[in-house]
Amino acid sequence: MVTAERYLLPEVARKVRRLDLRARFIIEGFWAGLHTSPYRGFSLEFSEHRKYVAGDDPKGLDWTAWAKTDRLYVKTFHAETNLEAYVVLDTSRSMAYAGPGGGMTKLEYGRALAAAFGYLLLHQRDAMGLGLVGSDLSLLVRPKTGRRHLTRVLGALARAEGEGPTALAPSLHALARRIKRRSLVLLISDLVDDREDVLHALRHLAFRGHDLVVFQVLDAAERHLDLDGPVVLEDPETGLRVRTDADHIRAAYTDRVAAVTAAYERGVRQMGGDFVAMTTQTPFDQALCHFLTERRRRF
Repeated sequence: MVTAERYLLPEVARKVRRLDLRARFIIEGFWAGLHTSPYRGFSLEFSEHRKYVAGDDPKGLDWTAWAKTDRLYVKTFHAETNLEAYVVLDTSRSMAYAGPGGGMTKLEYGRALAAAFGYLLLHQRDAMGLGLVGSDLSLLVRPKTGRRHLTRVLGALARAEGEGPTALAPSLHALARRIKRRSLVLLISDLVDDREDVLHALRHLAFRGHDLVVFQVLDAAERHLDLDGPVVLEDPETGLRVRTDADHIRAAYTDRVAAVTAAYERGVRQMGGDFVAMTTQTPFDQALCHFLTERRRRF
């Protein structure tokens, strides 16, 4: 029997072909699993009330809530609690990679995660925008709320293909110039690009007042070199091939990947952002809880 929580596992979610259903099942699994997860302290229901404090306008008091709880609460208006968030997905050719295990490509995983963020933002009555980056900023959808807007966003995500060389830094600089209002920017990417250039572009976003959460998504084979013996490694963007022995280079390779990831995390945190390293085997709830942490921090 497949329980709702099982859809948090990428290998289970992948069996659902339609992106809208896949995302909805992921969110339903997230809700079902919160009470048994390490994140059970979270509440997905961000209240439309806050506690009364001296100086608040008495006209805003919710007397129904007082009758039920014997406590004073003030109704908050939509403008007080609304968040604008941009989900930014890397659609470059390197994101089309899947390791020998036959799981999700990085793009499939990123698409599912981005779509799940959409459902979660809709539930929170937040405004969601979408950016597709890679060789350039190929699409920018301004934040809105509502199911019709979410349908448009999901359609754009479903059509996104992993193609073209990575030019992540110029794409993010373009994004920073286009986003005028302070927003939460959720970047989903393998970050396979010049690290200093990408960090410089992220600093551009941070300098403009945006809050950043960066999700680095790699395949397990990329992170751990889960291959054996003689192999041919191919650059997915240039086609360059290198013959080597996986057993011989594994230690040096994994050390290098860990060092690059640590440098990204250090750089993002120094600019006040959050960094989450994941693989395409990481359950989706880990990323969703990082989003909730960042959202709660802002209010």
